[in-house]
Amino acid sequence: MNFKRLFIFLIIAFSISNIFRFDVFGTKLILEKLPNWIYLLCTVILEGSGVFTGALVAIKLLEKERKTVITFFGTSQKKGLLMSVIPIALLSIIGVKNEYGINENLYGLYAILISLIYAIMEEFGWRGYLQNEFSYLKPIKKYFLIGFIWYLWHLSFLTNTIIKDNLFFFGMMIFGSWGIGQVAETTKSILASACFHLIINIMMYNSLIKNGLDGTQKLIILGVSVILWIIITEKWKKEIILSNLCVRKTPPEFG
Repeated sequence: MNFKRLFIFLIIAFSISNIFRFDVFGTKLILEKLPNWIYLLCTVILEGSGVFTGALVAIKLLEKERKTVITFFGTSQKKGLLMSVIPIALLSIIGVKNEYGINENLYGLYAILISLIYAIMEEFGWRGYLQNEFSYLKPIKKYFLIGFIWYLWHLSFLTNTIIKDNLFFFGMMIFGSWGIGQVAETTKSILASACFHLIINIMMYNSLIKNGLDGTQKLIILGVSVILWIIITEKWKKEIILSNLCVRKTPPEFG
């Protein structure tokens, strides 16, 4: 683990994202003059830009030292794209109520696309960089560190000082780091990891979506998505195992 590289990532991730999250320079006042769909897109991308930018810089530095094993598509582009299509289709069909006067189905499509982009931006940091950086650590230490950094990055304790709420959120970040980390270990894919990150946001934290769906709709989205994702990732895992076996059985060539 390279502490200088990690420090560079943390500085970029924390500073840029939280400048926009807490609207330090009054950017939202300018963005509010734009059409709603542009305003929403810009605020989401700006908030995720810090961890994404920090990850790109850190990954570039890491690649000078060793090959990164977790990449955008991982070991299967088709399966990663298929996983991402599932929530997009569900939200577009079910629709999402909103305060902007936008058609519910159209808003559902728009909100899930923005949310997926945001989840991908975050996952470049947590799985794309940190999980690669901490790859030599024991799993319990690796996932705890990623979860701890993930929790600190949100700075939620500055806006909510209730101890039990912060302990719950901290626990969610640790559990999420382990759960999504397993997906990343299996698929080597940032996109696949972002899908599981996305479903957590839809259920609990995503302000664009969570209040526009009722409990039944959320359960349908959760159930259908997770079941299909498990089927896809299990098939993904089997194909990787078979591929590795074929590589081992291939006899060496002699010139």
